[in-house]
Amino acid sequence: MREPTPPTDFQLDRMQLRERPGCLSGLLKLLALGAVYDWLQDNIGFGRGCWGTGCGIIIFVVAGLFLCSIIFGTNWFDFGF
Repeated sequence: MREPTPPTDFQLDRMQLRERPGCLSGLLKLLALGAVYDWLQDNIGFGRGCWGTGCGIIIFVVAGLFLCSIIFGTNWFDFGF
């Protein structure tokens, strides 16, 4: 039985390109995150009723996690062993 050949440099470059999103998609994700964050803060965020402070902080933390995910390319739900 033949052993599999290791991937060439060209194949490795193509695999890495598939895993890395482009600059435009990152900017669009940041724009969408900003729009959703602003809408949520205006409607249920800081200063909206007695639960405004708690919801505002939760929205801020979740938006921060999404921001880190977009900027650094982390996948918080990839639990591979």
